Amino acid sequence: MSDTIYWHLPGLCYLGLLNHIFILAMERHPEAFRDGYKIGSVYGTFPGAIWNGGRTMIGSSSSKEIRQIISAYNQKGIPARFTWTNSLLTEEHVHDTYCNLIMRIADNGMNQVLVNSPVLEDYLRKTWSQYKLISSTTKRILSKDDLLRELEKDYYLVVLDYDLNRNETVLKAIEPQADRIEILVNEICQPGCKYRTQHYLEMSRHQLEFDGDVNFPCPNHSDDKRTFTECMKRPAFMSVEEVERYVKRGFRNFKIVGRGLPKQFVLDSYIYFMVKEEHQDFIRGFVLNTLRQMNAKTI
Repeated sequence: MSDTIYWHLPGLCYLGLLNHIFILAMERHPEAFRDGYKIGSVYGTFPGAIWNGGRTMIGSSSSKEIRQIISAYNQKGIPARFTWTNSLLTEEHVHDTYCNLIMRIADNGMNQVLVNSPVLEDYLRKTWSQYKLISSTTKRILSKDDLLRELEKDYYLVVLDYDLNRNETVLKAIEPQADRIEILVNEICQPGCKYRTQHYLEMSRHQLEFDGDVNFPCPNHSDDKRTFTECMKRPAFMSVEEVERYVKRGFRNFKIVGRGLPKQFVLDSYIYFMVKEEHQDFIRGFVLNTLRQMNAKTI
């Protein structure tokens, strides 16, 4: 079993500059990062892609922009992972020109897709067979037996629902396949959130209707709760020490939540989980100073 620990980062487009500066910091200062850590993918979507789920992104990108963004990650050996998890897709949607353009541009055997919809998954397996398919947490698989059945399918990884992160019965059952499980470490939602599935459906509908005015009445949706300090107080949050214990059990893939969240939250998450404590101030300074040198908007 590999000793490498893979971290899957958010914001393929939205957090592109921050991600690339953080990748640069890893390249230039490897001694500052926790041993064996590697970026396993950067997940997200391009604006306006109707297959997208989890968060709504309105807009569009040109084919040139799509090529540039994907190439920038791939040249660093990092897969782009598309969040094709819209749960309301039908047969008519799988032939969408824009989404298929994205798939054609990125069809090099390196990149990945998160899936939820059986209709889209069947289409992708037949049409875009080079992509690694990953079972999305948006499926909300909450029972041990259902999770074990999911692991029997031909998925590269299965993203564990955060409600199962500390379910010892489930963890023991999946431990033989721990290297095929991906764990969310900084989920801001409350355990057992009864609104979560409905929220995913609402965002899927808004994506299909190109409606960026998503106003879902979720008690977790509040700007004053969207800081990393507040996130650390949430019951679903996993500490660095917990992550290390899971690594010892064979788990190798960890996902940092950040789509649609403030960039400061994302940077704080990256530094907490991936950077050695004694180097955290230095890496934070490196990232912020590089942003300033590029005349980028501060975070």
